[in-house]
Amino acid sequence: MAASSSSSSSIKPIFTTRSKSSNSSKSSLLSFLHNTKPKPISLKFSSHNSNYTTPPSFTISNSLQTALETSELHVSKFQDDLNVQAVTPKPTILVSEKLGEAGLAILRSFGNVECLYDLSPEALCEKISQCDALIVRSGTKVTRSVFEAANGKLKVVGRAGVGIDNVDLQAATEFGCLVVNAPIANTVAAAEHGIALLASMARNVSQADASIKAGKWLRSKYVGVSLVGKTLAVMGFGKVGSEVARRAKGLGMNVIAHDPYAPADKARAVGVELVSFDQALATADFISLHMPLNPTTSKIFNDETFAKMKKGVRIVNVARGGVIDEEALVRALDSGVVAQAALDVFTEEPPAKDSKLVQHENVTVTPHLGASTKEAQEGVAIEIAEAVVGALRGELSATAINAPMVPSEVLSELAPYVVLAKKLGRLAVQLVSGGSGIKSVKLIYRSARDPDDLDTRILRAMITKGIIEPISASFINLVNADFTAKQKGLRISEERVVADSSPEFPIDSIQVQLSNVDSKFAAAVSENGEISIEGKVKFGIPHLTRVGSFGVDASLEGNLILCRQVDQPGMIGKVGNILGEHNVNVNFMSVGRTFRRNHGIMAIGVDEEPNQDSLKEIGKVHFVARIL
Repeated sequence: MAASSSSSSSIKPIFTTRSKSSNSSKSSLLSFLHNTKPKPISLKFSSHNSNYTTPPSFTISNSLQTALETSELHVSKFQDDLNVQAVTPKPTILVSEKLGEAGLAILRSFGNVECLYDLSPEALCEKISQCDALIVRSGTKVTRSVFEAANGKLKVVGRAGVGIDNVDLQAATEFGCLVVNAPIANTVAAAEHGIALLASMARNVSQADASIKAGKWLRSKYVGVSLVGKTLAVMGFGKVGSEVARRAKGLGMNVIAHDPYAPADKARAVGVELVSFDQALATADFISLHMPLNPTTSKIFNDETFAKMKKGVRIVNVARGGVIDEEALVRALDSGVVAQAALDVFTEEPPAKDSKLVQHENVTVTPHLGASTKEAQEGVAIEIAEAVVGALRGELSATAINAPMVPSEVLSELAPYVVLAKKLGRLAVQLVSGGSGIKSVKLIYRSARDPDDLDTRILRAMITKGIIEPISASFINLVNADFTAKQKGLRISEERVVADSSPEFPIDSIQVQLSNVDSKFAAAVSENGEISIEGKVKFGIPHLTRVGSFGVDASLEGNLILCRQVDQPGMIGKVGNILGEHNVNVNFMSVGRTFRRNHGIMAIGVDEEPNQDSLKEIGKVHFVARIL
């Protein structure tokens, strides 16, 4: 038996984890995005003992036992879903609309792929409870009913394209489902189609083509307008809008743009001036729409909007049909306020055959072809397949819509601190005794780095996960952590303290404080009356370094018995003998105390899982401190 302190004490066991040996496996940083059902899972940890050549594994129940249930014995079981082995069957991926073969090949190499097209809403809801991922284009509506029917199994929805207005993001977030899209691959294709419609509309290409095929020769009727020197207003200066602007500049057009979220330096780099919405309407000869469809933009182009435009304006829409009030556009066309329109998208697709807008002689239409090039289709399929597979592996895609964007280099650097954060949150909640529950949590990060160089969102999410999941039926991940905390009335504040440590490491320590709650473990209460625990990462391994006012040094891996003590001679030997009699080997023991012969903390690391008899015997050692 190895012990790091010769101090002795009276002991009260607090918690232990359960262990059995196995081979190690590579950990996945964000596999907490996976929703697992209450059943045993196999987890891998690195051994805190350098003598081990194979790190031990742990079988831990997902159903967390309420900790600190009695004053005699306090045992809890921890789920650590950050390092989960691939012990589950291949995930099921439902593809509800056509996807390129290159993308399907990527999906099939990872999971079981089912391609079921033209599903009714009822059929989709019936099928979705069997699926881990769903891939859609623009035709499938992923409503709240779909997420409710999934019953927590659906982990990711992939939108093969840019727009995500057919996915209920609020419901996805509430149910902890990641939503990813494919915004890059079809950007150029959509921009090219916008320019094609712009030019063909200006020169009446489609109308002239139809007239010749009808046996007519109407040169004088189809006189067009030039693009050179005309002002184009790009409404929505995102990926596609900015690409349209670049191409329009090459055609000799003066380009302005409106986008309340676009940075001015981005526009200046393209040679575009950002203007107000009304200014864009009043000065544009051509208007190209590239805004998303949401409650703010729905039918934003209506009678009132058209009245503000320059008479004879021409409109192109390759974004979303719903941003235009189609009846109002017909009126504007009839009155001459709008000279021409070129539309690739419609409020309802396909539009009615007798649609006045589609049949209007000054309207050029295409059947939602913005992304329909061979190159774009293959690229979108690959992009969305890689994003979905990455999410199922527990990684965050750079195209995640409803989760904070955390760069891959930041994820890599914060990996061990993510593990520490989850464990601290899970331990903190088990120290709470009854009352009205946890309402206020303060997180203190000590770091030598500048605050702007420290992204703590993923750490906050993991601490929230550790606190909420043991005391509720909620499944928490990076997607819904903040939402769930707010919904449950949990106020989480963060503070960053400058530490006298090396800036090479992002964080020196993480402290979790719970205010206005009682504790079943008196030693966890700090001098200011708050439950307080603190941890650090040492050599890549999470350690518990402080409980209440007591400093300890305990690896948060393997089997750990945490005890309250009354400092007395000979207690380490007594505890070691009890564990030895039960064939449990101690690999470290750390004692924290304020001063001699007073209360303190003892952390005992053991190689084997201690049985209930051994824990009860430890609890009966003379001078045991009563916790309750």
